[in-house]
Amino acid sequence: MSPNDSRITRDRWSARLAGAGLSLLLLAACSSSGGAAPPGGALPESPTGEPVAARMVSLPEWLADVRAEAVRQGIRGQTVDTAFAQVRILDRVLELDSSQPEFSRQVWNYLDSAVSDDRVQQGKARIAASRELLTRVSTEYGVPAEILVAFWGVESDYGHDYGNWSVIDALVTLAYKSRRTAFFRGELLAALRILDNGDIPLEQLRGSWAGAMGQTQFIPTIFLKHAVDYDGNGKRDIWNSLPDVFASTAHFVKVGNGWRTGESWGEEVRVPAGFAWDQAEYTIQKPVSEWLALGVQSVSGKPLDETGSAAILAPAGHTGPVFLLRENFRAIMRYNPSTSYSLAVALLADRMAGGGRIVTPWPRQEEALSRTERLELQERLAALGLASGKADALIGPNTRTAIRGFQKAIGEIPDGFATKRLLGKLRARTEGRA
Repeated sequence: MSPNDSRITRDRWSARLAGAGLSLLLLAACSSSGGAAPPGGALPESPTGEPVAARMVSLPEWLADVRAEAVRQGIRGQTVDTAFAQVRILDRVLELDSSQPEFSRQVWNYLDSAVSDDRVQQGKARIAASRELLTRVSTEYGVPAEILVAFWGVESDYGHDYGNWSVIDALVTLAYKSRRTAFFRGELLAALRILDNGDIPLEQLRGSWAGAMGQTQFIPTIFLKHAVDYDGNGKRDIWNSLPDVFASTAHFVKVGNGWRTGESWGEEVRVPAGFAWDQAEYTIQKPVSEWLALGVQSVSGKPLDETGSAAILAPAGHTGPVFLLRENFRAIMRYNPSTSYSLAVALLADRMAGGGRIVTPWPRQEEALSRTERLELQERLAALGLASGKADALIGPNTRTAIRGFQKAIGEIPDGFATKRLLGKLRARTEGRA
């Protein structure tokens, strides 16, 4: 997301701040790469009342502008001053932002850990321990208990690890210096409002490096929209209260993401010889009856439910497992836009409900492309006129479509699967052009 913040020059800031006295000297002493803001005292406001573009000002000046925006939104200045009193830029957060595992590992490696036998057994035990609560929440919101517990398991290993980063430090870092400054600025303002509302004290506002919070990892804007005080104590506490955790997750999945009560997310299927692999993409939906007419069958041998529409996904190409994805898979993806993540939640829920493992073997001999190799692949596809969008090292639908174009050109099955062998063929075709 590109920032649309108004540009404010250093000269204008200098003129505004020239009379700020000792507090200005303290602000200027803070390092823009890792220093803490001065304790106590209000930070100066932006002269125009508009957001400051992060890369054009020092950290203290930028924090002052965020404070001014927060106050305009009705957040108390004292709340912001307390939150920013010892704020730091965290270089490790920026490193992690470029290497999210669900986007950078082979899908089977991700699923091995996310849907391990141990996690399945723990999930079953958690359902048994909270059966009455989960039944009540599931009945009220129409989301299966197994889906709620699967989100819980994948996001925080059932509350064992939901991150110990300062949410404020992480969001300041990402809003000031990351690839998506405007997005994270909005999340930072939302986190300040959570503090101002009194849902959680500053010292307990801990979460992931990306600012996701609590046992099912809500980002602050989602918390404000969907967190629920289900235990009735006056606070929406997704860190310590299981009633709030389960109800908040159910509210988000149902109301925010459009979960369809009584329907499945999909299942593993088999496709016939000669299948049109360029149609195997989660963005391409057809009536299930049309997929059936094309020869798609459930691996279980049971007839597929013909109602509704679905997409076909082959996350490891034509030699790996294939999945029929219904609307509820999209509801899971709205929680996290990674097909690996969404498969983890769906498959973990199925296993906890008594379902079996994936039948078709993964092509485990295929090594993952490094981030540098994924960038190179996108750049070489572009050199051939196969547009895949801006090179970002994320292999999504646009990149897979470009890969399919190249595969068709060289007479291979157009399954869109990025491999080292495919990159080698791209290098041979684009020598001197990328």
